[in-house]
Amino acid sequence: MIKLQIIGNLGKDCIVNEVNGKNVINFSVAHTDRFKDATGNLKEKTYWVECAYWTDRTNISKYLTKGKTVYVEGTPEADAYTNREGKPAATQRMRVKDVQLLGGSNSGENTGAPASNYQQNTSPNTSKIESAEVISDDLPF
Repeated sequence: MIKLQIIGNLGKDCIVNEVNGKNVINFSVAHTDRFKDATGNLKEKTYWVECAYWTDRTNISKYLTKGKTVYVEGTPEADAYTNREGKPAATQRMRVKDVQLLGGSNSGENTGAPASNYQQNTSPNTSKIESAEVISDDLPF
């Protein structure tokens, strides 16, 4: 099993689509790594991951808005394509299994504690919504 975990910010408001009678919430998550290069200069690199959350519980979509900090877990996928300049490129995608809203609002207030945990069960007729409590001291960042 391969699992991808991301903590990052939503790049835009999510979009809810219906595909073959099933609901999918599409959104993009950005994570920025900060590091020093060989000369000691501070650098930043932002990674974008397109996410597809197949679920009947689309009520979370009203909270998946631009700038929100989220924890997303799922299965990674990648696509190769040719960009507008004719050069080969690739995109990272994730089939989402779990989404957690990491508190705060678009006004910059971020408590670091999850507001909600939406997890999709693998059994066909059940989905589960749980509240999660995490003490911010337990977070690795």
